Amino acid sequence: ALSLYGWYTGMVYIMAIPGGIRADKIWGQKNAVMIGGFFIILGHAFLTMPSVWTFWAGLTCIVLGVGSLKPNISTLVGGLYAEGDIRRDKGFTIFYIGINIGALLSPLLVGYIGENIGWRIAFGLAGVGMFFGQIIYFMGLKHLKGIGEARSSNAAHVKVDHSKPLTKIEKDRVVVLLISFLIIIIFWGAFEQAGGLMNIYAKEKVDRIFFDWEMPASWLQSANPFFIIIFGTLVANFWMKRSKLKKEVSAIYKMAIGTMIMGSGFLMMNAASIQFENTGTSAVYWLLLAYLLHTIGELCASPVALSFITKLAPVKYASIMMGIYFAATGLGNILAGQLGALSEQAGEFQIFSGIFIFTTIFGLLLLTLLKKLKTMTHGAEDDRVEETA
Repeated sequence: ALSLYGWYTGMVYIMAIPGGIRADKIWGQKNAVMIGGFFIILGHAFLTMPSVWTFWAGLTCIVLGVGSLKPNISTLVGGLYAEGDIRRDKGFTIFYIGINIGALLSPLLVGYIGENIGWRIAFGLAGVGMFFGQIIYFMGLKHLKGIGEARSSNAAHVKVDHSKPLTKIEKDRVVVLLISFLIIIIFWGAFEQAGGLMNIYAKEKVDRIFFDWEMPASWLQSANPFFIIIFGTLVANFWMKRSKLKKEVSAIYKMAIGTMIMGSGFLMMNAASIQFENTGTSAVYWLLLAYLLHTIGELCASPVALSFITKLAPVKYASIMMGIYFAATGLGNILAGQLGALSEQAGEFQIFSGIFIFTTIFGLLLLTLLKKLKTMTHGAEDDRVEETA
């Protein structure tokens, strides 16, 4: 089950590559988001039906839909800011908080209905939510004039020579982006234990009984988005203040620190495993502490990664590079599924320990390479707008 979960979530993200290519070459980002939303709604409609073929059709539509929507809506956010605008990182954090408001509600509503009434009704509810999201997006398109237009209309706003070869600076920046994609694979390979191994651990080994009432294990999935909403602006403001003090705030630095903070969350899971071995159950606060550290790490690494891509990617490959970013996230999800499956032979304690050790070493290695990688960005992260978002 963990391997299947990893492959499904992985394919959702890998399809962001063709989604980005179609947007850059044909549709434009605005149209790609609308088309992706339609397929997501259609996929959830299929999942409300009882047959096997509609189940697979539903998953396929969702994979295609998310692949079209996810990279392109992120590119649209990047298009709201001029090159060098220091508000971009904070803007992506606000965008990230908005995503996680939905992520907070979905396990509570859909998880409760799925576990207590039926999953077909729960999937239908998710589709209804996406439908209203499409309406809100359509109503807001007037605020995106000149951003994310289709290829045929793009010339009226931004002239992009798609036949011109990459410059030396652009090639160096692409190399840095590829290294950042490796960071993303490792980060999400560890982080996504939350939806797989840690979720199963919560269901089977964590004491979730409060005053004779057992909390659904799926509700713990709301801890991460809840912490993002609470701490998102705090973390963003921390980095902005650090920037004003002329201290290190480069994207690679943030991703390295975020990876190590996230990895430290698995020490909490080790404590939970030890407690289970000694008492036969684990306290829920160990998982909450793990999710908190994972969230702080995510807030350091993930929003800035989205912003980083829009800063470094050549204009003509903007959505394609965003698609590769999400594909890297997908590979991380596949890796997460494989790591989770290993716990059946190796045991949770060994998996949690291994992830902590590896992420710490990897983060320290990135810090040693930081100066060289910053040089290869050729000033793409230089601040030019001294305003707040």
